Amino acid sequence: MKARALVAWNVRRIRVDRGIPQEQLAYDAGIDRSYMSGLERQSENPTIDLLDRLAETLGVHLSEFFLQPPKGAPTPKTLPKGRKSVRSRRKKT
Repeated sequence: MKARALVAWNVRRIRVDRGIPQEQLAYDAGIDRSYMSGLERQSENPTIDLLDRLAETLGVHLSEFFLQPPKGAPTPKTLPKGRKSVRSRRKKT
């Protein structure tokens, strides 16, 4: 796994394990939510300073972002969407 993919996988894994929404992590780390999204999608290349801030915000050591996932490990799932309200479905008559 390439370094950018490894970092993206681990950031998302840690964030989801702790139940932190992407938007909240971005806010707490002082970055834009869309940049956070890009980092997790591997379209952004974070600096070591940013990784250091994310590690501090998540309460982990920087090295956690470089751990190899076990073979066959599933991709970390997403958290349930928090902005949209759940509406009851109406039956068509």
